[in-house]
Amino acid sequence: MTEYRLVVVCAEGMGKSALTIQLIQNHFVDEYDPTIEDFYWKQEIIDGETCLLDILDTSQQAQNLACSYDIPYIETSAKTGQGVEDAFYTLVHEIRQHTLWKLNPPNENGPGYMSCKCVLS
Repeated sequence: MTEYRLVVVCAEGMGKSALTIQLIQNHFVDEYDPTIEDFYWKQEIIDGETCLLDILDTSQQAQNLACSYDIPYIETSAKTGQGVEDAFYTLVHEIRQHTLWKLNPPNENGPGYMSCKCVLS
């Protein structure tokens, strides 16, 4: 089973914990309780592969980690569940794509070459 380490970053009070708990427990938390740092784990099947999602729910200070990187944007709602699985699954797809690219990088002068930045832990 492949383990994927994911970090949830966003401004304070924007619902990082609610989003993460919606994925883990399929439950919406509507009370605000400031997070310092929490860890969650969930086994999921993504694209037919059993995966272990190791999720770090961060404090606001960790937001700076992602500010300058080109990362996918997915609109989500922890309350309705809209985009929750898609957000986490997209992270797994991004990690897989980055891993494949590292194993078999395209020719710098050939098609498919792109300059990208990624934060993976």
